[in-house]
Amino acid sequence: MSEAPFRSGFVAVAGRTNVGKSTLLNALVGQKLSIVSDKPQTTRNIIRLIRTTQRSQMVFLDAPGLHRSHNRLSEYMDEAALSTLRDVDVILFLVEEDMAIGRGDMRILETLADPPCPVILVINKIDRIKREEVLRKIEMYSSYPQISEIVPVSARKKINIDTLVEVIEKYLPEGEPFFPEDMVTDRSERFFVSEILREKILRMLSDEIPHGVAVEISKMQERGNILDIEAVIYCEKKSHKAIIIGKGGEMLKRIASRARVDMEEMTDMKVNLDVWVKVRDDWREKEYDLKEFGYDQTDEA
Repeated sequence: MSEAPFRSGFVAVAGRTNVGKSTLLNALVGQKLSIVSDKPQTTRNIIRLIRTTQRSQMVFLDAPGLHRSHNRLSEYMDEAALSTLRDVDVILFLVEEDMAIGRGDMRILETLADPPCPVILVINKIDRIKREEVLRKIEMYSSYPQISEIVPVSARKKINIDTLVEVIEKYLPEGEPFFPEDMVTDRSERFFVSEILREKILRMLSDEIPHGVAVEISKMQERGNILDIEAVIYCEKKSHKAIIIGKGGEMLKRIASRARVDMEEMTDMKVNLDVWVKVRDDWREKEYDLKEFGYDQTDEA
């Protein structure tokens, strides 16, 4: 009996903001590479995450969630999200366990009315509801012809992740891997260091501040087993700068301390982290600033 052919392809992940896309992708890849937060619009860039087994290689495109645009940055994020739906082999459409099909979900369904490839609906967070409710959710989406299959999962508890992998593999074309088998992302270590710091800001600050924050890594230099990192947090207002720094610098120290722990785990080195906070007025509306911080339309799937 001959061996099954190797399959490889690109998989886009679509969904409205804050449905758990990054948590799902971390579970699929087997390690934390996308930042996770309970705040919407956590992911800003397209991030390619790679899962390679003896049977297949899946290149997942983690893109910003679709949402209503309010500034040039959010327009970029929306355009980046839509760009991942082109020229891929499989689309995962991720929805939450709640019963309603919201306006964001309907927008994606309309975008996928004539899909370029198979669409797998992934119902996330099923650990929160009863089996009967999962079945009703499946029935509700089964009437949409653009959906090829439906897989319920819990990304956080890793329920049905192996089943989802098998379903994705079924739709991948036969072919050689695109990346070396030990490669898990095409992003640099410097990028993930900046994302770790931004994640801590998202988690620790009030809602109005994190979306106006950008992180720039100005230095990464090794000294034996020590990694010296210098980072700048940019915000849009002086009042935001004061909140990020906190009374006596306490908030900034807490943010940096928690970021350092994750950076040391990721790099397997002792990290010496220095962080500054600077104001750059309305950077989310300025093309030059967006490009300087890595948000530009050349970064497409």
